[in-house]
Amino acid sequence: MNLKKYLVRALHRLQKGPGYTYKELLVWYCDNTNTHGPKRIIKEGPKKKLIWFFLTLLFASLVFWQWGILINTYLSYNVTSSLSIGFKTMKFPAVTVCNANPFKYSEVKHLLKELDRLIEAALERILQPTPGNVSDSVSPPLDLQLWNQIPLVLIDEHNKDNPVILDIFETNQTAGANETAASNETAGDNQNSGGNETTMHSETTAGNQTTAPPAPANTTTEEKKYKLAVKLCSHQGSNNCTYRNFTSAAQAVTEWYILQSTSILSKVPLHERIRMGYQAEDMILACLYGAEPCNYKNFTQIYHPDHGNCYIFNWGMDEEALNSSNPGAEFGLKLILDISQQDYIPYLSSAAGARLMLHQQKSFPFLKDQGIYAMAGTETSIGVLVDELERMGYPYSDCTMNGSDVPVKNLYSQYNTSYSIQACLRSCFQNHMVEICGCGHYMFPLPKGVNYCNNEDNPGWAYCYSSLRSSIKQRQICIDSCKETCNDTQYKMTISMADWPSEASEDWIFHILSYERDMSTNVTLDRNGIIKLNIYFQEYNYRTISESAATTIVWLLSSLGGQFGFWMGGSVLCLIEFGEIIIDSLWITVINVIGWCKGLRQKRVRDQYPDAPPTVSELVEAHTNLGFQHEAVGALPRDEALPPEPGTPPPNYDSLRVQPLDVLSPDSDVE
Repeated sequence: MNLKKYLVRALHRLQKGPGYTYKELLVWYCDNTNTHGPKRIIKEGPKKKLIWFFLTLLFASLVFWQWGILINTYLSYNVTSSLSIGFKTMKFPAVTVCNANPFKYSEVKHLLKELDRLIEAALERILQPTPGNVSDSVSPPLDLQLWNQIPLVLIDEHNKDNPVILDIFETNQTAGANETAASNETAGDNQNSGGNETTMHSETTAGNQTTAPPAPANTTTEEKKYKLAVKLCSHQGSNNCTYRNFTSAAQAVTEWYILQSTSILSKVPLHERIRMGYQAEDMILACLYGAEPCNYKNFTQIYHPDHGNCYIFNWGMDEEALNSSNPGAEFGLKLILDISQQDYIPYLSSAAGARLMLHQQKSFPFLKDQGIYAMAGTETSIGVLVDELERMGYPYSDCTMNGSDVPVKNLYSQYNTSYSIQACLRSCFQNHMVEICGCGHYMFPLPKGVNYCNNEDNPGWAYCYSSLRSSIKQRQICIDSCKETCNDTQYKMTISMADWPSEASEDWIFHILSYERDMSTNVTLDRNGIIKLNIYFQEYNYRTISESAATTIVWLLSSLGGQFGFWMGGSVLCLIEFGEIIIDSLWITVINVIGWCKGLRQKRVRDQYPDAPPTVSELVEAHTNLGFQHEAVGALPRDEALPPEPGTPPPNYDSLRVQPLDVLSPDSDVE
């Protein structure tokens, strides 16, 4: 009922028309508002009115300008970082140890036999050039089909404007037309093995490759203009090729061997690759955690494409993570490892040692990015400090709690590990590799229904992989798609090393370790294969780096009110008054629009009926004037008719009005 009454009153208000104008409303606001300035505009003289109007307009503009800055600052969602230091019993980190060499050479030698013969012949050709075809002097003959899939070439740069491509094993071609590099671009951001190197991509024009003997070994630096490069083509026999140049032949040989061995090993089943790697009982000779003995059975085995079999201590997958009772080396993890350096693959692993990494429980270890090396023949002590990172989520940062809101499918979820930015980036790259190249790279997990790339089934995979890895666009797509984790734990390490065992104690230590591993009285271990590790907390103080909002809604309201009060002397009630005048202005506008619509409708009606309706006096005259009467039956003819009588005039309605007593004349009749 109340709503109905309100609507009826509103309708009556609309029918009556506006009760005041915009000018009247503005004057009323200036006279009644609590904001300083508007009152002086209407109460002062003309000159002061102008001054106060200018000042009010200026300060109002300053208020709105400051409000815009404050609101923009708040909507930028800036954060401040705070550092706090705490003390508590902490979980010991997960420790992953791997051998720098992924496979035992004795186990994979039959797979890499032809590859080793090719690279040995190529190195002989490069380092000790002799006339004639090298492949003819090798018995049995070399498998040049394997070589031609991803060949190594020499680039003669004596003429830098027209470099000549020299195939190492091709000598029967004419020198009529040189294969030249049409365009060179340096891509120094490629991550190649063997140190810092420059990768040069060249799209070749048509022509034959020529062969000239490489520079002799005693050639001076000024005269030596040859570079070793890996030739990658979209398919065998294609002119669409890329040449990856290196500053050193050692880098080129390592990169070429990795590509070729990747193609070979990708066809080997996983269980065979695990068997060909280093087993836990052979690699982990001794283990001690605090005062409790441990052995290889306390480690979880995973297969890592870069390092073969890796072993994780305190991963927390099957049981609760271990806590460290006290800081110090005597309360940490002590390991003795045997890396069996004598069984390394000569052209695949140029570094010898153990690769290890400290990380959170249930997270996948990305040793290539975050791991460190421990050198053979040393005792490496690693003191650990803990940093806990706490990031604010949306809208303050684009971080994720568990990766569920990341559009990239995490291929590392098959290990039941938690989300990480490294897992996302590699999964994104592998997805692009599958989409563009039609196969997956050996170093990353595979999506379902996809096979690893190899030279037989995917002849141009290396060219596709190299192009994709050097593509800034593809890299940026993955960076934009992946997110950092909101909560993370980082382990800062302080590393120190010493020779171990000492010369005085190495005999009895090697005897004991050899007997425990091989049950042999002979020494089967040496300094080149033994590593001792000590991993411990330096202290129980941990640092927490947390983010907090730099601007909150309380800060915004107080800042807005402070600026308004400083420049205009206003408050929240003044804003309500301003809102009231806006509502009244809208109400007047609505009434005016409705009135304009009614007037427009009446105008249309008048245009439809242009003659005005008769007045009352016209109607009376039509009723009393004989000129409007019909002739009676039997009346006289028109020419003999009597002249019309004048009609009775209409009454004078003004005479019927009641006049007040004070306007009556004194001589009026009063009885």
